[in-house]
Amino acid sequence: MANIASWWDGFELWVAGLPFIPQFLVVLLGMVPVSFALAYLLDRALRAAFRLLGRGDDAAPAELTVEELVGPVRPTVGSGVR
Repeated sequence: MANIASWWDGFELWVAGLPFIPQFLVVLLGMVPVSFALAYLLDRALRAAFRLLGRGDDAAPAELTVEELVGPVRPTVGSGVR
């Protein structure tokens, strides 16, 4: 574990010593794949948890009326301009 921590410290110092653009590119190239992988794994885990709770993708969505979405609809008479 000490070897991994030592390697990581050296890598951090190397990245911190780079100019901004190369530093940005190194972080971007490392973080984008890691972020996508984490998002994919979280999506799979939450999908499995919702399926266990009976709230999976196959559940039918509730049909909502216009009144439930935006409130009561009031009829308008004329343009309202006086």
